[in-house]
Amino acid sequence: MNLSLLILLPLLTALAILISKGLKQIRIVGLVGSFAQLGLAILLLKQYLNERAAGNTATHLFEMNYTWFKALHINYHIGIDGISLAMILLTSVIVVAGILVSWTMDKLSKEYFFLLVLLSMGAYGFFISLDLFTMFFFLEVAVIPKFLLIGIWGSGKKDNSAMKLALMLMGGSALVFVGLLGIYYNTHTFDIVEISRVGISAGVQQFFFPFAFIGFGIFAALFPFHTWVPDGHASAPTAASMFLAGISMKLGGYGCLRIAALMPEAAHSYSWIIIILATIAIIYGAFATMMQTDLKYINAYSSISHCGFVILGIGMLNKTSINGAVIQMVSHGLMTALFFAAIGMIYTRTHTRMVAQLGGLLKAMPFISTVFVIAGLCSLGLPGFSGFVAEMTVFMGSWANPNGYYRLATVLSAASIVVTAVYILRATGKTIMGPISSEHAILSDANWNEKLAAGLLITGILIIGIAPFLINQLIMPSTDVLMLQIEKAITLK
Repeated sequence: MNLSLLILLPLLTALAILISKGLKQIRIVGLVGSFAQLGLAILLLKQYLNERAAGNTATHLFEMNYTWFKALHINYHIGIDGISLAMILLTSVIVVAGILVSWTMDKLSKEYFFLLVLLSMGAYGFFISLDLFTMFFFLEVAVIPKFLLIGIWGSGKKDNSAMKLALMLMGGSALVFVGLLGIYYNTHTFDIVEISRVGISAGVQQFFFPFAFIGFGIFAALFPFHTWVPDGHASAPTAASMFLAGISMKLGGYGCLRIAALMPEAAHSYSWIIIILATIAIIYGAFATMMQTDLKYINAYSSISHCGFVILGIGMLNKTSINGAVIQMVSHGLMTALFFAAIGMIYTRTHTRMVAQLGGLLKAMPFISTVFVIAGLCSLGLPGFSGFVAEMTVFMGSWANPNGYYRLATVLSAASIVVTAVYILRATGKTIMGPISSEHAILSDANWNEKLAAGLLITGILIIGIAPFLINQLIMPSTDVLMLQIEKAITLK
């Protein structure tokens, strides 16, 4: 399998969108291209599983390595493991859903769909990169469209929100770059496989780990660098919110995990700080969500809390917690994309996101209301949905640490579920239950494209919730490898 197709296909789709004529053709090209990405991701999954079943135990499969800039040892080195494949599948599903939800976008539609597809190309490139510089390059490719999507197609204080997002993420990128340069000047390579083999000196790890981890952490809403998230999500158009929460924030979590594996001694030394910040994010995000009256702000602050579970799982540095962190990345991507899609459907029809101005929508919009409820139940961790599997795995891994300090963090994080249940049930009750106003009673329910988008995301949520062994079988061999690297380094220390 040539992994470069994951970059080439979105690029060709984006170029085809630019030369398309008319809104109908633009939509069709975008949709066909997005389904082609999904099909390619499914084919990649099939071939990956076949390779593993045939006894291929290589850490990364389908590797390609070409010299990009010889003087600085920068290579176009790509390959995948189970973790990166899970992220690729998540990205492909959200891309299709985002295109479908944007079906009625008529303002600068060519540029809008072009930027959505370009963002997906950056995400694919990031997840398949085995060279740190190449990974950083695709991270920046994925950042650029976010600013334009919010600044041009956003709502509310979109200019301020777009600028805030751009500045925060540029700051994160700068920190990441400093961390990567520290690794390079110690190992004389950006190659992740080579760095894992030769190792990084303890002193370099201690100094540069905070730069790289915090830099990626900013993308993943790491407290206290999360402030771009609420305004960015609230001002972004629906599909951009889905991409921001479902894909872009996962770039940060994925980057944090890779950096922890490359600098395990430093990750172990700083783990107590990581756990404190993650626990604060979980609790703060949950309580801050309770204060919100705008549906998008509710989902945005909720995302801060849920992404805290990713950071908590990574900070605990054991196999179960890291498995949970990866599952939480996938689960949150699907769940929050579904939530933003439902909110967008409601806003398109009612022209408001304020909870107090809604009510009784179940009578007029039964399908959209059902989608809203499913997203909420997944968010609060109801068994049968992906949120329960992800959070319980993180909690089990966290509790496995006998240290009382770690267990206290676990208890506090688990307690946030109660707060989550309060704000989800309250928002759901006020939005879709009770009496409905006369102006909302005549509104239409979801269209075919909205139903298909929601159906894809719900399918992913249910697959993980009902058959979690499927995603566990995919990611566990890769987390085993990561844990061997981490445990070996910590033992030698």
